[in-house]
Amino acid sequence: MADNWDFDEDDDPPEAQEAGTKEPELFYGSVDEFVREHLVNIYRRKVGPQSQRRWAAEWWQSAEAISRLESLWRSWEHLRLEGTTGMSVWWLQHADPQMRALMDPDGPFALSEDENKRGGPLPYTAPPVGMFLDVRGQ
Repeated sequence: MADNWDFDEDDDPPEAQEAGTKEPELFYGSVDEFVREHLVNIYRRKVGPQSQRRWAAEWWQSAEAISRLESLWRSWEHLRLEGTTGMSVWWLQHADPQMRALMDPDGPFALSEDENKRGGPLPYTAPPVGMFLDVRGQ
């Protein structure tokens, strides 16, 4: 009798096989891609030393920021598939509270001097090559 838990690494887990579903592919391959291609372009708030909000173009220098932004990315990936209220839930339950914490003048970017123009994208500097690998297809 075959063991029900034996499957190749390339196969979907038994639960997905039974349900006939396949794990959806990630839209963005890393937190950096999510920040670079999506977040800095849609979350347009004035930031800088003369502003009520702070943001660091080198966000990847802060462990707290990486963790918070990773959770924003992963929740976005999950909720984007919910066709009715997924994005509303993402904004209200994930993006707004996390971004408030990140942009707080006493938050992880408190010492940042980076700024943008009102209505412009958040400042962004690419992280060192290899810091965030594309995890699609793993």
